[in-house]
Amino acid sequence: MSRRIIPVADISAIPVIPANPGPPSPDGTLHDAFARPLRDLRISVTDRCNFRCVYCMPRAVFDKNYRFLPHSALLSFEEIERLARIFVAHGVEKIRLTGGEPLLRKNLEYLIERLARLTTPGGQPLDLTLTTNGALLARKAHSLKNAGLTRVTVSLDALDDPLFRQMNDADFALDEVLTGISTAHSAGLAPLKVNMVVKRGTNDSQILPMANYFRHSGIVLRFIEYMDVGTSNGWNMTEVLPSAEVIAQIAAHYPLVPLEAHSEAETAQRWGYADGAGEIGVISSVTRAFCATCTRARLSTEGKLYLCLFASAGHDLRALVRQGTRDADLAAAIAHIWHNRNDRYSQLRGSAHGPTLPGERRVEMSYIGG
Repeated sequence: MSRRIIPVADISAIPVIPANPGPPSPDGTLHDAFARPLRDLRISVTDRCNFRCVYCMPRAVFDKNYRFLPHSALLSFEEIERLARIFVAHGVEKIRLTGGEPLLRKNLEYLIERLARLTTPGGQPLDLTLTTNGALLARKAHSLKNAGLTRVTVSLDALDDPLFRQMNDADFALDEVLTGISTAHSAGLAPLKVNMVVKRGTNDSQILPMANYFRHSGIVLRFIEYMDVGTSNGWNMTEVLPSAEVIAQIAAHYPLVPLEAHSEAETAQRWGYADGAGEIGVISSVTRAFCATCTRARLSTEGKLYLCLFASAGHDLRALVRQGTRDADLAAAIAHIWHNRNDRYSQLRGSAHGPTLPGERRVEMSYIGG
């Protein structure tokens, strides 16, 4: 029998939050314990992926014997739409579909069509986006756009094909992803972003090749510090390459100028090429915490609400939905959860009052999305 690490999502102690009579109908002004509003919702539509990236779904854990969730455990598209509608009423303006690999979810376009019809309390359309590894993007880009998807973010960690195959550990070729990026760009899924997780000693040699490739492309390249999400990737601080070093490497070849953030809650620091060749960004979740402005909630593929990427427990909204809870009570339950939110993992990381106890498990990135 193979050894298996069970992700946090399977622990039965995750609480069900009862729907209590509470605040009046949602009006978009919900705030947490640190006065952070609820503006972004990330929805995982599957726990499966066709890659086995070493920092997310290492094959040693997610092997052929790993038990993924049965289809009956997943939120249906109707259930996702219902919960999304309530979150939007509470102030969510942006929904990002994640996985696993979201393009593995059958008939995903049908869900996108339903979500694209939602509007904010002020009558504005949602910013409806999706994060993908890009392997299936070439065949899906146009149907995603036609369904109402606004834009897409592609994860790409190397431009060297052997290294790319080594990192995805599923023998997917680099050209498949580059074709997917090009197709999505031409389909109008813009602004298109490419995210590179930088792991010192593994793919840091790819920083300049990536910068060179995406200059003048109209695509925004972002470098992400290797994070301690979950417990299965063997994270070590020595493998973190600080964003400041990434910027220094690129600036030594191409002068950069700082750009203003699009919003206070934006996670990336923006930089523009001084010669007008485009922009890059860095997401410094290890060396520069942005907890103070975090406005994101995460809904797992089986309907658990997580308030932080580094959470160790979630709140079971699926149980409320499937027991026939009224919309008003669901809204009150969500308001109660967010109102009591005090998560700030990255601010506390490494401090004497660290965010987790020794041996405490955290939710896996492959389960909740990045």
